[in-house]
Amino acid sequence: MVSRVAIVGAGWYGCHLGSSLKALGFDVRVFEQHHRPLHEASGNNQFRLHLGFHYPRHHGTRVQSRDGFMRFMERYPQLSREIPENIYAVPKSESLIDFATYRLIMTSTGIEFREQTETSIPIREIAGLMLTGERVLLIEQSRRFFADLLGDSLVLRHRVTSIEETDDSVMVEGEPYDLLIDASWGQQLGMPMPFFYEPTMLLYYETDHAFPAVTFVDGPLCSVYPTEDPNIYTLSSVPHTPLARVHDAREAQRIRDGVSSETVAAKVSAMEEQVSRYLPTFRESFRFVGPQLAIKTKPVGNFDDRSCSVFRRGRVFHVMSGKIDTIFFAMERILAFVESSRERGFSPLASPLRRDIVTRSLQTQTQG
Repeated sequence: MVSRVAIVGAGWYGCHLGSSLKALGFDVRVFEQHHRPLHEASGNNQFRLHLGFHYPRHHGTRVQSRDGFMRFMERYPQLSREIPENIYAVPKSESLIDFATYRLIMTSTGIEFREQTETSIPIREIAGLMLTGERVLLIEQSRRFFADLLGDSLVLRHRVTSIEETDDSVMVEGEPYDLLIDASWGQQLGMPMPFFYEPTMLLYYETDHAFPAVTFVDGPLCSVYPTEDPNIYTLSSVPHTPLARVHDAREAQRIRDGVSSETVAAKVSAMEEQVSRYLPTFRESFRFVGPQLAIKTKPVGNFDDRSCSVFRRGRVFHVMSGKIDTIFFAMERILAFVESSRERGFSPLASPLRRDIVTRSLQTQTQG
């Protein structure tokens, strides 16, 4: 019977899994190498709570995001905020799909939106745009929330160095656990599937006035998205945000931590030039503040899959994190295994079907 669970990584997945299992009565330990939860990729992203608009080319990711968004709002309503003007725009020439197809995909997925012809800022070279209900994640509030919820189950400033699986347990740092969940995006134990690490650089910008969230889809495009600080936005770009594609976690960390000022300047120039094609007032509206550096883990393949996957090998679960609002999918997969592994104490019983048939047949003959 499963009672003790160790989790490596206190990002969104580790915190949600840990707090949910703890609430169900499990003895949980969440190990985090940094001084706070949500420190790495979970706290260094575009602060977007997805509804599925970002992924017209992958049905699974859209559906997980759509369903997960609703569940996130029910479970964690205080950990995000509304965006007054949240725009998705399809460029005339550089999008991989036309606006009519994009609109059809989102309609068939059941995601609510409103087509729009006017916006609070000038946007050019656009075939069509829509207003959506995606939200901004409140990262600092989330850190405090999960730290309080997990309490002494959260072990900070502790990098796990010893994991050994035995016949009846997983030894983590010399202590036995019934299950181990690797929620480190593969940086602790890798992944049982082809994957790679992608060091990334988003850019932080500051503004003195309100600016909408603007996401250009779909393909090698860019987006401007607000953060938990109402005056700070991120600028991201599909071709320019990645720094490299490597298969070793330490190499990815070396690249991320070794970014030079020249590289930052080159990224600023390239990303500002790209976004200004569509948002002509971007440079006059924003001031560059600094880079945001992180490491993503992605599956190998020429497809736009950012759904969550959970793999089990013995007593070890590997979580391939998807979008933040797909944390619920991971919890369901793990709980399904836990429930199936419980010993219910039932013995197999012989079926009475044959006896019942014979009895009914005899009754029929007697009545006849």
